[in-house]
Amino acid sequence: MSVDLRTRYLGLELRSPIVASSSPLTGSDATAALIEDAGVGAIVLPSLFEEEILREEIELNASLEAGSEQFAEALAYFPTIDALAGVGERYLESLALIKERASIPVIGSLNATTTGGWIRYARLMQDAGADALEVNLYRVAGDPNRTAAEMEEADLALVAAVADSISIPLAVKLSPFYTAFAGFAGRLAAQGADGLVLFNRFYQPDLDLETFDVVARVDLSIPAELRLPMRWIGILRPQLPATVSLAATSGVHAGTDVVKALMVGADVAMMTSAILRHGPGHVRVVEDELRLWMEEHEYESVTQLRGSANRETVADPSAFERANYMQTLHSWVAPRDAAVS
Repeated sequence: MSVDLRTRYLGLELRSPIVASSSPLTGSDATAALIEDAGVGAIVLPSLFEEEILREEIELNASLEAGSEQFAEALAYFPTIDALAGVGERYLESLALIKERASIPVIGSLNATTTGGWIRYARLMQDAGADALEVNLYRVAGDPNRTAAEMEEADLALVAAVADSISIPLAVKLSPFYTAFAGFAGRLAAQGADGLVLFNRFYQPDLDLETFDVVARVDLSIPAELRLPMRWIGILRPQLPATVSLAATSGVHAGTDVVKALMVGADVAMMTSAILRHGPGHVRVVEDELRLWMEEHEYESVTQLRGSANRETVADPSAFERANYMQTLHSWVAPRDAAVS
């Protein structure tokens, strides 16, 4: 039996529901080409961070002005610089190059801090050839003077401003930490989001016990992390307009993970950690596993499989919510040799 893996995401026709999400590998035209050859349906570029652009500009200005407050004539020592390619320019050049060589959709990724930054670089990515844009709402609500409602209103206004500024499809990559997530998701769609990506992984800081410094730790995902996006996609899919795309990300490592994501209603399953851990060729392994599972279970297409086990189609819809919590607790069975003190 021939299996049809085609799907639609953000209004784009994809040859496969497996998408390479934002990672260091997708930002290089050489490795992006390897990922495409392995069979992904689309590529999401690494995020462009507004903070990186601003920091680079500040450091460059400080270097060029060093000593000028004491020796004004020192400014004349520097040659005239008509243009200097910064972080933003290099990102756009890379996007344009990858898009020129790719035969699949290329999605830009943006993580800004100001509304002006979001709008400016959203337009520039569109002009550079991006087929769609993914914006990352990634922040820690650490200000006790700002309420949840205020922060959500700010995010909604930002998404509306970006959506109004571009004509390409817009996906919003979210954290799971909104107080009423289903309601917020619906409001994002109303503000112009063409799709939601669930979820952004929050990398937690660690401490160096010798220096007392806060240090970054990068841990690749594990398959168990897929359960959170699965739950929310299963809940949201019947409640959001059919035109709003849903992407599952975090914990997609095998073909069966892609199956689960599709069954709850995702349009695509995004992979990062598995590709970083095993290389671009792992995409072929995952696709072969997906095809085999679908053949064995007599599914002819992704369209037929999608949404077959979401909140609307399963026998017990409450399993996605509180009942799941109770069942999980009661399902624990202690090992036979476990000692009870």
